[in-house]
Amino acid sequence: MPVDHRGGDDPGRRDGHEGLAEPAAQRAQPRFRIERWHRYSLYALLAGLWLSGLIWLLVRYTLRTVTEYGEVPHVAEHPLMQLHGALLWFWLFLWGSLLLQHIRRAHQAQRNRRSGWTLISLLLVVSVSAYGLYYLAAENSRPVWSWLHAGSGIVLPLILFWHIRRGRRQQA
Repeated sequence: MPVDHRGGDDPGRRDGHEGLAEPAAQRAQPRFRIERWHRYSLYALLAGLWLSGLIWLLVRYTLRTVTEYGEVPHVAEHPLMQLHGALLWFWLFLWGSLLLQHIRRAHQAQRNRRSGWTLISLLLVVSVSAYGLYYLAAENSRPVWSWLHAGSGIVLPLILFWHIRRGRRQQA
């Protein structure tokens, strides 16, 4: 049985919209576009994560004070890390909500796979490196985890932009 990517008039639907016909224009194209509120929330959270991480890097590597007892962390390092972690929870919730609607449908329709899987892979690297920094990193491996996380996080908006651009080109 073919898979319906539209989420339209499907006899197996259990969302209260069984038997409601969609307009012909909606039936013609599968829907991969994320709703505006969802898209803007993801963009805002990613911007917040990216900026808090970038500012933390700048503070960490340019504003630390060296005393006779060693390096002293800047006062902004800890609050920036807390903000970064708090934003992450909301980002993960919204990111997870894309799995069923957006990612699965686009994958089954064979749309935008290269950039989509690149984005997913990069998000996996960012996530695993964050976990590694928090739970696994020993003192000697911490710089490797840290630069892996920072490097992949810095590149993430570029890959997201590439993914969005390719998707919109395919749509036109």
